[in-house]
Amino acid sequence: MATAEGYLRRLTRRLTEAPEQLDVEELSDEAASTGAQKAIDCQRGQEVTMVGTLRSVECNGKGCAGGVKAELFDGTDTVMLVWLGQRRIPGIESGRTLKVHGRVGKLDNGSKAIYNPHYEIQK
Repeated sequence: MATAEGYLRRLTRRLTEAPEQLDVEELSDEAASTGAQKAIDCQRGQEVTMVGTLRSVECNGKGCAGGVKAELFDGTDTVMLVWLGQRRIPGIESGRTLKVHGRVGKLDNGSKAIYNPHYEIQK
């Protein structure tokens, strides 16, 4: 009987909760199930593996000579991924789910960043 109650509780929650909140929870659960660190817990200088979805991808500087920047969101926080010297990276586009590995740094504005991360496209 407990499983039926749990199912009804999850169903009710799915029907009544905002879609954005469900997406956040699903991303966070997916990242946790892979053993990846949560972005919110990562500190500067730490070597990390994260899983998340790219919210935005853009070129940096004149003609993209400054590199490609992508905002990775894992359900807890965002981390900017920066590939220096790249104009375009095949497969790196908004909406993609990535597994990334690298050392956490900071951008000039103080937000978390990983420069030239190793990555795997997940879906």
